[in-house]
Amino acid sequence: MKVIRLIGSLAFVLGLFTAVFAGIPWYLSQDPILPLWLKIAVYGIMGGILVILLTVAAERQKGGALGGELPPEEPQPQMLVQNSAEVPGREVTETLGLVRGHTIFAIWLGRDISALMRLVLGGELIEYTQMMGRARKVATDRMIAQAEELGADAVINVRFVTTSVVGTAAELLAYGTAVKLSNSAT
Repeated sequence: MKVIRLIGSLAFVLGLFTAVFAGIPWYLSQDPILPLWLKIAVYGIMGGILVILLTVAAERQKGGALGGELPPEEPQPQMLVQNSAEVPGREVTETLGLVRGHTIFAIWLGRDISALMRLVLGGELIEYTQMMGRARKVATDRMIAQAEELGADAVINVRFVTTSVVGTAAELLAYGTAVKLSNSAT
């Protein structure tokens, strides 16, 4: 189903760009009769939307849009990363400072169209779920790398902040406090 939706997305995107960047200038400067290549581009747009709509509807029918397509969780990083201020059984011996990881992610237009179709039919927007999952991993990895450069044992008080940058691009910031820990609580 993903491959068929990808083909529909590609047909839509190629048709759209051909129609907009070649077809409109040609139409404005030439005879108003549409050439075959411009008709194919328009049919690509309409056919691509139809294929995407049908595949999203078929996935929804069989329950594929409920999150089953997400990859399994990756192993946890070696460094302790948590959102509380204390580590049970350990004592913070030194605060090294704020560490952060930052990224901005977007999905390509074809996946964006698939997500828009899901808005019409309902269900989880798995395209955006996957995008944000990748963004969260990248931002967390960058935060951990910054903490490792400081020689930290852990990052505590970890928080995530997301914002929309433009259209469907999302910014994700992971931040926390890099600390050194004792081997056991006193």
